[in-house]
Amino acid sequence: MPDDMQTDPMKLGALLLATAGHDAQAFRTLYDTASPKLFGYALRILHKRELAEEALQEGFVAIWHNAAGYNSQLAAPMTWMATVVRNKALDIVRRANAAADGAAVPFDGDVMDTIQEAAANPADQLQWSSDAQALARCMARLEGLPRQAVGLAFFHDLSHSEVAQQLALPVGTVKTWIRRSLEKLKSCLAREGLA
Repeated sequence: MPDDMQTDPMKLGALLLATAGHDAQAFRTLYDTASPKLFGYALRILHKRELAEEALQEGFVAIWHNAAGYNSQLAAPMTWMATVVRNKALDIVRRANAAADGAAVPFDGDVMDTIQEAAANPADQLQWSSDAQALARCMARLEGLPRQAVGLAFFHDLSHSEVAQQLALPVGTVKTWIRRSLEKLKSCLAREGLA
């Protein structure tokens, strides 16, 4: 597609208008014209090709269904479509964070069970239980992926590079998250009355 077509708001607007009338050929042309730019935008947000492809697909489904709602007085066509794709990309980020948060709930229970099983007598068990609950409360205050990184490193005994590989993130990011999370945990545990 010629570059002027990708940036010409009049032509993109006409394609959106035709798409609003469920013109499949116009929608195909719109996709062929705008998808490379929108894919690059989604990739900058999500950093993974397969996730960016998912955001792009969900975005174009939404564009097909909502093209009639496009208002040229409010935004240029590419801006409007980029907003749709951006929202789909952010939905994917939220779903990933929710999945990481959901994975932490049984994890906290596993930590509690492990600590309680190791207790020698009822007094020790009560103290371990109290400490574990404080740790679980402090862990719950961490954000989803950083909490998961700390859990993998300290409760599953993985190295920083293994955590990075597991989470598909750069090692530097994982190291920073773990360092900052440990500082937050230390501060939180001090407020809970634990050293």
